[in-house]
Amino acid sequence: MMFDKLASMEAKYTQLMNEMADPAVQADSTKFRTHSKALAELQPLVDTYGEYKRVTGELATMEDLLKDPDMRELAQKEASELETRRDSLVEQLKLLLIPKDPNDSKNVILEIRAGTGGDEAALFAGDLFRMYSRFVERQGWKIDVLSMSDSGGGLKEVIALIEGKNAYSRLKYESGVHRVQRVPETEASGRIHTSTATVAVLPEAEDVDIQIQEKDLRIDTFCSSGPGGQSVNTTYSAVRITHLPSGLVVSQQDEKSQIKNRAKAMKVLRSRLYDLEMQKQQDAIAKDRRTQVGTGERSEKIRTYNFRENRITDHRIGHTMHQLTNALDGDLGELIDAAVTYFTSEKLKDATDAVES
Repeated sequence: MMFDKLASMEAKYTQLMNEMADPAVQADSTKFRTHSKALAELQPLVDTYGEYKRVTGELATMEDLLKDPDMRELAQKEASELETRRDSLVEQLKLLLIPKDPNDSKNVILEIRAGTGGDEAALFAGDLFRMYSRFVERQGWKIDVLSMSDSGGGLKEVIALIEGKNAYSRLKYESGVHRVQRVPETEASGRIHTSTATVAVLPEAEDVDIQIQEKDLRIDTFCSSGPGGQSVNTTYSAVRITHLPSGLVVSQQDEKSQIKNRAKAMKVLRSRLYDLEMQKQQDAIAKDRRTQVGTGERSEKIRTYNFRENRITDHRIGHTMHQLTNALDGDLGELIDAAVTYFTSEKLKDATDAVES
């Protein structure tokens, strides 16, 4: 039952508090840090549960007052307010019981690639990158392009690091196939073309997340090149890293320094390996729930951008808005909030079922 679990977590919090007072724990920096983190995670739930018990206790004392004719009217009003507060606290407790995503506070590796549709797909990939770049600016975050391959006005591929508070928690539901429907400028007949671009949102992996052995890497260096293969420098500053066990290959040539290119390439490789490991775990846990975000399945269309109708539709959650122009200018709050609300609600249902079963 839900309240049995809450009582158990409250007891765990008390135990941790008692252990924190132990000089042996205080002298062990690793154990002290682990306990502090666990307490910080439990604190909101314990405080809310304590408030819930206080409110239910006050409600219990109202029973005698409700029997008193002189106090009944006042007691009924106060009891109604307490019941409303109690019900609100129950909903808060359900949300707090949802398992935390350990990646939510991390930075993001954003990868956008042109899909089907030729030049139009590349143009759309460029539109999406500008859209997310402007959203990042609105949030006061920072975006750093790690690699980019253009196609004369559009983008074949772009990989960027987004740094900001809780960036992954806000952007993680953007992964998937994005579809655009619009009339290309070169289309004289006015026929609508449909093109796609893929978006991958990966949590930035830290050294402690993924351990990469030097023996598992093949590192090649070469001269960086510009559009059409033209040489842009004559030093071997560009880096290609192949992770032999997985076969993943990452190239980086944006920097003039080989050291900087290698560091950027390793950052992308580490995040891809982390994402690969997460996909394996998700597949093992939930093979029958492929449609859920986070299972690694990005082949399904998640959103359509219809220029003629100035419309964006998120097919996963059934949400439509008619402010496409604003969204492409970085005003993504409504879309992102709708997705976060929907998937949080789904997790809440699962959490409620789990604690009540």
